[in-house]
Amino acid sequence: MPPEDRGATPGGPPLLDGIRVLDLTNVLAGPFAGYQLALMGADVVKVEVPGSGDLARRLGGDPGLNADLLGASFLAQNGGKRSITLDLKSEGGREVFTRMVRGADVLLENFRPGVLERLGFGWDALRAANPGLVYCAVSGFGQTGPLRDRPAYDQIIQGLSGMMSTTGTAGATPLRAGYPVADTLGGFAAAFGVCAALVRRQSTGQGAFLDVSMLETALTALGWAASNHLLAGLEPTPMGNENATAAPSGTFATASGDLNIAANKQQQFTALCALIGRPDLPADPRFAGREDRKANRDALRAEIEDALAARPALEWEELLSDAGVPAARVLGVAEALRLDHLAEREFVHEVDFPGAPGESMRVLGSGVRVDGGPARPSARPPLLGEHTGPLLRELGYTDDDIDRLAREGVT
Repeated sequence: MPPEDRGATPGGPPLLDGIRVLDLTNVLAGPFAGYQLALMGADVVKVEVPGSGDLARRLGGDPGLNADLLGASFLAQNGGKRSITLDLKSEGGREVFTRMVRGADVLLENFRPGVLERLGFGWDALRAANPGLVYCAVSGFGQTGPLRDRPAYDQIIQGLSGMMSTTGTAGATPLRAGYPVADTLGGFAAAFGVCAALVRRQSTGQGAFLDVSMLETALTALGWAASNHLLAGLEPTPMGNENATAAPSGTFATASGDLNIAANKQQQFTALCALIGRPDLPADPRFAGREDRKANRDALRAEIEDALAARPALEWEELLSDAGVPAARVLGVAEALRLDHLAEREFVHEVDFPGAPGESMRVLGSGVRVDGGPARPSARPPLLGEHTGPLLRELGYTDDDIDRLAREGVT
């Protein structure tokens, strides 16, 4: 794909210009990783099972889209990719895939460990076909260890990692996060690992085998919950919207709407108290020091919320933020996506709807802007197998070959 079709930024060609990724992934963690690479300009070729494709094509809130193999879960993570259908269990499919591997830079998959090897494409075979290949395998528990063969989805990882045990309140736990945090973290880790491996390859020519564990990635995201246990011997407890490391730091009621405040530093606490009309609070022995405030957080909350009742959350957000006190309203997803700030930064992108000329859809871009511009999807998500013919021609197959492969059920 030429650079102009891959979201070139004002500062030059995309960061991953010229990098081809074979994306064999399904559902979320793997496709999310591939999407992050596509947003940075990689040519991502989605290799799908003939007739059904990525399971995410049938997942989402709109049953009609699911039936059309264009589920919202698929549309959200596959913009800018090209789709080829290929039966890797067939001899012809394996021959086609071998050619694809030879011309690829990255192979991304999230099968259970050993699946690709049983198809004849383990790491040794892949490295023999392409010594510079970066092979990234994303799985729930990694390619080794006693749990390696277990199936895993986001909820399984949230529970096993300890995430759920720290979420909620003492009377309502364990509680999962209301979004697929373990999947997306695994996807980010995979995309980061791929980019790091490509940097090494530039100087050595050496490929890499990346073993991404969603469980381990989830644990790395626990922050103080894990470090307090490892370094201080403390077991974290669920605290609802409170922050175990500081007070006042949590969600507070106002005259209208909830407000998150994180006055973690002494000067922020002092500024907060002055703004809400309670300059006396820092002198109160219960709230004078950091540890005092943590020990008396409930009493402090009552004092602060009594003062916050004078104004709505939006007014407090602006007043506190202007004074250097971290504060923001608690919004719903729809409200968050309508923020003027996101519009100015061009975070949400409009692309054509697959197979429906004249219709469009909105998808998220990257949280990383490059050279002053947004990293945007280069094209709409693909229909199942939409690019099978063109991609086979790139591999040297003739039209007669392509027709034969279709008749044989290879594509």
